[in-house]
Amino acid sequence: MPEIKDRKKTGKERVEVDQMFAKSDETRQALEKSNENPCHSCSVKKNAQDENITIREEKLKASLVTRLNRVEGQVRGIKGMIERDVYCNDVLNQIAAVQAALDSVSKLVLENHIRGCLVEKIQAGDDKIVDELLVTIGKML
Repeated sequence: MPEIKDRKKTGKERVEVDQMFAKSDETRQALEKSNENPCHSCSVKKNAQDENITIREEKLKASLVTRLNRVEGQVRGIKGMIERDVYCNDVLNQIAAVQAALDSVSKLVLENHIRGCLVEKIQAGDDKIVDELLVTIGKML
């Protein structure tokens, strides 16, 4: 989806975005205080098909799932808005809110990937992970 830039947020949207970032900060702080995996919440493993998988801390996984459930509900709401012929600008504002919510999820996953998976693989001598990350970041921008 194309990103909407230079758009002024309404008071309600600004509060929602601030709350999302506050929750992200709370999650990050909780993970940093955790004794289970102080390096952050993921660990790279291989499954039976020799594919990389990430074992995430339960708190992080729950936070990501909650955020994605919220995004899913927002997308369904947008679909309903289209079906009800809601004014275009209102639909676009909701689309921008979904994009911001997904960006928040992406940032959290990226941060944990860098602090966990990336560090772990570099320490193990696998420098190819940096190229993989650069390609992924290129897709995100």
